[in-house]
Amino acid sequence: MGTADLAGKIELDHCVIASSDLDRTDAFYAAVFGAVVEKPMALFRQYRIGSCMLNVHGPGLPQQAPPELVASLPVAPGNSDLCFAWEGTEAELLDHLARCGVTITVGPEQRVGARGPGTSYYFRDPDGSLLEFIVYRKA
Repeated sequence: MGTADLAGKIELDHCVIASSDLDRTDAFYAAVFGAVVEKPMALFRQYRIGSCMLNVHGPGLPQQAPPELVASLPVAPGNSDLCFAWEGTEAELLDHLARCGVTITVGPEQRVGARGPGTSYYFRDPDGSLLEFIVYRKA
Protein backbone atom coordinates (compact mmCIF):
# COMPACT_ATOMS: atom_id res chain seq x y z
CA MET A 1 0.00 0.00 0.00
CA GLY A 2 1.48 3.35 -1.02
CA THR A 3 1.53 6.58 0.93
CA ALA A 4 -1.37 8.04 -1.07
CA ASP A 5 -3.45 4.95 -0.19
CA LEU A 6 -3.10 5.76 3.51
CA ALA A 7 -4.63 9.25 3.27
CA GLY A 8 -7.84 9.32 5.26
CA LYS A 9 -7.20 5.90 6.82
CA ILE A 10 -5.17 7.06 9.81
CA GLU A 11 -6.02 9.50 12.56
CA LEU A 12 -4.78 9.91 16.11
CA ASP A 13 -6.96 7.97 18.55
CA HIS A 14 -5.39 8.94 21.88
CA CYS A 15 -2.13 9.99 23.46
CA VAL A 16 -0.59 9.86 26.93
CA ILE A 17 0.21 12.54 29.46
CA ALA A 18 1.55 12.02 32.96
CA SER A 19 0.41 13.52 36.24
CA SER A 20 2.12 14.01 39.57
CA ASP A 21 -1.29 14.38 41.29
CA LEU A 22 -4.23 12.65 39.60
CA ASP A 23 -6.96 14.38 41.62
CA ARG A 24 -5.56 17.84 40.77
CA THR A 25 -5.15 16.89 37.11
CA ASP A 26 -8.66 15.39 36.98
CA ALA A 27 -10.15 18.65 38.29
CA PHE A 28 -8.16 20.82 35.85
CA TYR A 29 -9.04 18.84 32.71
CA ALA A 30 -12.69 18.51 33.76
CA ALA A 31 -13.00 22.28 34.26
CA VAL A 32 -10.90 23.58 31.36
CA PHE A 33 -11.62 20.90 28.74
CA GLY A 34 -14.95 19.48 29.91
CA ALA A 35 -13.21 16.12 30.17
CA VAL A 36 -15.22 13.11 31.24
CA VAL A 37 -12.86 11.44 33.69
CA GLU A 38 -12.84 7.66 33.73
CA LYS A 39 -10.86 5.75 36.36
CA PRO A 40 -10.27 2.19 35.11
CA MET A 41 -7.57 1.63 37.78
CA ALA A 42 -5.89 3.47 40.65
CA LEU A 43 -2.88 4.94 38.81
CA PHE A 44 -4.48 5.45 35.39
CA ARG A 45 -7.14 7.78 33.99
CA GLN A 46 -8.83 8.27 30.66
CA TYR A 47 -10.09 11.74 29.76
CA ARG A 48 -12.71 11.86 27.04
CA ILE A 49 -12.68 15.31 25.44
CA GLY A 50 -15.04 15.53 22.50
CA SER A 51 -13.81 12.98 19.97
CA CYS A 52 -10.35 12.88 21.63
CA MET A 53 -9.04 10.79 24.47
CA LEU A 54 -6.07 11.38 26.74
CA ASN A 55 -4.67 8.54 28.78
CA VAL A 56 -3.14 9.80 32.01
CA HIS A 57 -0.39 7.93 33.85
CA GLY A 58 -0.28 8.69 37.55
CA PRO A 59 2.80 8.56 39.76
CA GLY A 60 4.36 5.09 39.67
CA LEU A 61 2.30 3.69 36.78
CA PRO A 62 5.09 3.46 34.17
CA GLN A 63 7.16 1.34 36.57
CA GLN A 64 4.19 -0.98 37.25
CA ALA A 65 3.05 -1.39 33.64
CA PRO A 66 4.41 -4.15 31.42
CA PRO A 67 7.49 -2.71 29.65
CA GLU A 68 6.07 -3.44 26.20
CA LEU A 69 3.05 -1.20 26.97
CA VAL A 70 4.91 2.01 27.81
CA ALA A 71 7.39 4.11 25.85
CA SER A 72 11.08 3.33 26.26
CA LEU A 73 11.34 6.69 28.02
CA PRO A 74 7.85 7.14 29.54
CA VAL A 75 6.40 10.62 29.46
CA ALA A 76 6.94 12.50 32.72
CA PRO A 77 4.62 15.06 34.31
CA GLY A 78 5.06 18.38 32.54
CA ASN A 79 6.63 16.86 29.39
CA SER A 80 3.65 17.07 27.04
CA ASP A 81 2.80 19.67 24.40
CA LEU A 82 -0.76 19.34 23.10
CA CYS A 83 -3.04 21.43 20.91
CA PHE A 84 -6.84 21.30 20.89
CA ALA A 85 -9.21 23.03 18.48
CA TRP A 86 -11.69 25.42 20.11
CA GLU A 87 -14.94 25.40 18.15
CA GLY A 88 -16.30 28.66 19.56
CA THR A 89 -15.13 32.23 19.14
CA GLU A 90 -11.97 33.74 20.55
CA ALA A 91 -14.07 35.86 22.93
CA GLU A 92 -15.79 32.72 24.25
CA LEU A 93 -12.43 31.01 24.70
CA LEU A 94 -10.93 33.94 26.59
CA ASP A 95 -13.99 34.18 28.83
CA HIS A 96 -13.88 30.42 29.52
CA LEU A 97 -10.18 30.43 30.41
CA ALA A 98 -10.65 33.46 32.69
CA ARG A 99 -13.56 31.75 34.50
CA CYS A 100 -11.32 28.69 35.01
CA GLY A 101 -8.50 30.83 36.39
CA VAL A 102 -6.16 29.84 33.55
CA THR A 103 -3.30 32.20 32.79
CA ILE A 104 -2.52 32.56 29.09
CA THR A 105 1.26 32.47 28.69
CA VAL A 106 1.39 33.29 24.96
CA GLY A 107 -1.30 34.48 22.58
CA PRO A 108 -2.92 35.42 20.47
CA GLU A 109 -0.49 33.95 17.94
CA GLN A 110 -1.18 33.23 14.28
CA ARG A 111 -0.44 29.55 13.65
CA VAL A 112 -1.18 26.83 11.14
CA GLY A 113 -2.77 23.68 12.54
CA ALA A 114 -4.17 20.50 11.03
CA ARG A 115 -7.13 22.41 9.53
CA GLY A 116 -5.17 25.42 8.30
CA PRO A 117 -4.61 28.95 9.66
CA GLY A 118 -5.87 29.86 13.10
CA THR A 119 -5.24 31.87 16.23
CA SER A 120 -3.60 30.09 19.15
CA TYR A 121 -3.52 30.67 22.89
CA TYR A 122 -1.03 28.80 25.08
CA PHE A 123 -1.22 27.92 28.79
CA ARG A 124 -0.01 25.22 31.17
CA ASP A 125 -1.63 22.38 33.06
CA PRO A 126 -0.89 21.89 36.79
CA ASP A 127 2.28 19.88 36.03
CA GLY A 128 3.57 22.39 33.47
CA SER A 129 2.67 20.65 30.20
CA LEU A 130 2.16 23.18 27.42
CA LEU A 131 -1.43 23.29 26.18
CA GLU A 132 -2.81 25.21 23.25
CA PHE A 133 -6.26 26.09 22.01
CA ILE A 134 -6.41 27.03 18.34
CA VAL A 135 -9.40 28.88 16.95
CA TYR A 136 -9.67 28.23 13.22
CA ARG A 137 -10.76 30.96 10.87
CA LYS A 138 -14.27 30.50 9.59
CA ALA A 139 -14.66 30.39 5.81
